[in-house]
Amino acid sequence: MAATVDPLEARLLPSGSIRIGLIVPVSGVLGLMGPCAINCAVLAAEEVNAAGGMLGRPVELVLVDGGRPAGRVAAEVGELVRSGTIEAVAGAHASDVRVAVVAAIAGRVPFVYAPPYEGGGRAPGVYFLGETPDRQLAPGIEWLAGPRRARRWYLLGNDYIWPRLVHAGARRRLRAAGAEVVGEGLVRHGEAVRWLDRVAAARPDAILLTLIGSDLVAFNRAYAQAGLGAARLCGALEEHGLLGIGGDATGGLYASMGYFRGLPTDAGLGFAQRYTARFGPDAPMLNAHGHGCYEAVAMLAALCARAGSLAVPALDAVADGTTITSGRGRLTLLDRQVRHPVHLGRADGLDFFLEKPFH
Repeated sequence: MAATVDPLEARLLPSGSIRIGLIVPVSGVLGLMGPCAINCAVLAAEEVNAAGGMLGRPVELVLVDGGRPAGRVAAEVGELVRSGTIEAVAGAHASDVRVAVVAAIAGRVPFVYAPPYEGGGRAPGVYFLGETPDRQLAPGIEWLAGPRRARRWYLLGNDYIWPRLVHAGARRRLRAAGAEVVGEGLVRHGEAVRWLDRVAAARPDAILLTLIGSDLVAFNRAYAQAGLGAARLCGALEEHGLLGIGGDATGGLYASMGYFRGLPTDAGLGFAQRYTARFGPDAPMLNAHGHGCYEAVAMLAALCARAGSLAVPALDAVADGTTITSGRGRLTLLDRQVRHPVHLGRADGLDFFLEKPFH
């Protein structure tokens, strides 16, 4: 019952549905996340429709490519809102795109943002499902700096808002743990591998990687091929990225995420079964970024059901306490964001071994 509609067609075709703008990268450095993310959003929309839709109306998805420059994405979403084509927004994409989109929609429609993010960003009608740095990466830093005795750290990420703020927090936390930052780089897309020699020359015990998408894949592949041995803690590595690297058998590649496809819980197993039943055994591999789009659409529906409206003031008034169940389990908004355990996954071949959850 749910459909993914081209934005141009959506402007032209009348509909009695509630249309949700789905901002997902299908091009650019994060393009590899698109297929799974779209599937997960479609699954959520179909489940919402099977339960009666939103406000008694069916849900449709309008795909917006979030892999383009932030200004272009925001201009398109702003026009879709202005024209009344979409009545809500759900997204999994980079934070610079989110900041531009929030400014463009200016609180006129609700926006649920799924991935880990840098914190802050409060605005009317904006709800966050992902982890802030203290919740996502601090436990992994403490795990490596403590029991694993990683004392020399290099920080390497792409040059935009999320890595900048993550690095600032990491420097403070590493100092408190008695560790030393021996180097740092913020690089443009496509240039991460050029930093390999510089990183190696600093002789770090561990590297905090806030690279994203194809940059993260390329750096980790080159790092392993060079035979280098520092532990690497990643803030954006998921199953597709690990597959793109070709797997890792060093025992030193870690990812910290709220969701992994191998979560051995009833919620995790149940979600994986529904995904496979809908899209088949050869569907794009489940991962945290894709799964987040399921949560974003489901949370929009839950907010709407609780408020009896899609008006932002009504949604904000009831947001705290709004709950959904996803592959992570039960998620509840508090102060318009979700606080939930993260899991530290160690790459083991083409999959992740989950070391432990952090609350």
